[in-house]
Amino acid sequence: MNDGYHGVLLVNKPLRMSSHDAVGEVRRAVGQRRVGHTGTLDPLADGLLVMCLGRATKIARHLSGRDKVYLAEIHLGLTSSTCDAEGLDPDQSPSEVPDLTVVELDSRLERFRGHIKQTVPAYSAVQVDGQRLYKLARKGHAVELPEREVDIHRLEIISFAPPILKLKVTCSSGTYIRTLAHDIGQELGCGAYLSQLRRESVGDLHLRDALTPENLRRSHESGELSDRLLRIDQVLDMGAVIVQASFADRIVTGPPLRSDDVASIERPFDSGETILLKNEQGLALATGRARVASDEFTRADGDLFDYERVLN
Repeated sequence: MNDGYHGVLLVNKPLRMSSHDAVGEVRRAVGQRRVGHTGTLDPLADGLLVMCLGRATKIARHLSGRDKVYLAEIHLGLTSSTCDAEGLDPDQSPSEVPDLTVVELDSRLERFRGHIKQTVPAYSAVQVDGQRLYKLARKGHAVELPEREVDIHRLEIISFAPPILKLKVTCSSGTYIRTLAHDIGQELGCGAYLSQLRRESVGDLHLRDALTPENLRRSHESGELSDRLLRIDQVLDMGAVIVQASFADRIVTGPPLRSDDVASIERPFDSGETILLKNEQGLALATGRARVASDEFTRADGDLFDYERVLN
């Protein structure tokens, strides 16, 4: 398989498909191996999965930490061992859901807004002592579940028709919406689990611009897929330096960047920031740390740039 595509692809992952299988679908559809996603989406969730193809696989880490927006449906009055529908006991009796107005419920949700702590679900891919939690849970091993700090920037009630609560959640990367559903159930005293989840956006990348696997395949076959890919420089919100052609030709070896190698500054930046090097045609060549600010780049002495990744 040769890499025919280089860029970021927005995929609308269907329900019950794992993120790993979605990557496999894209690999088979476009006939290339260098394909990876920037953040797992559970099989019981659908929505936006951001994928990197070809050279863009080297910038995945810059996209994975962005804020996410989810539409979540929470079923109150029932609990689940996995905090979602997979671990639901069909024989359990539902608990009574508190009789609350939307205003009263919104007040009860206030403790979940802002900077909060979450306990990682037992059925998750987080490693403890070198082993995945979900593997330990399936073997019945009891372990102390780690906590993580996350940010819930916005938590909006879309509708409340007991026992169903629908929320729009804007949160930091690493937030478990399953855990949020479980914790809301604990706060209300009736239990809850996450019954549906859709990822709407990752940073400024949106589901409305994504392709389904079927549309992706048709776009590839018709030769139109290249037009749906986002360039590396389009998705990286960072300063950029345009380098001379002679330097661009040698960049695969990671040569020192001197002021004479700089053609122009495309976007300003401060010393210590991660920036992008581009050639005069606009192709992204490398990411790395700027040793001086952009206004000093064309007159400073010595090496100006510490390489992170060469995007070949």
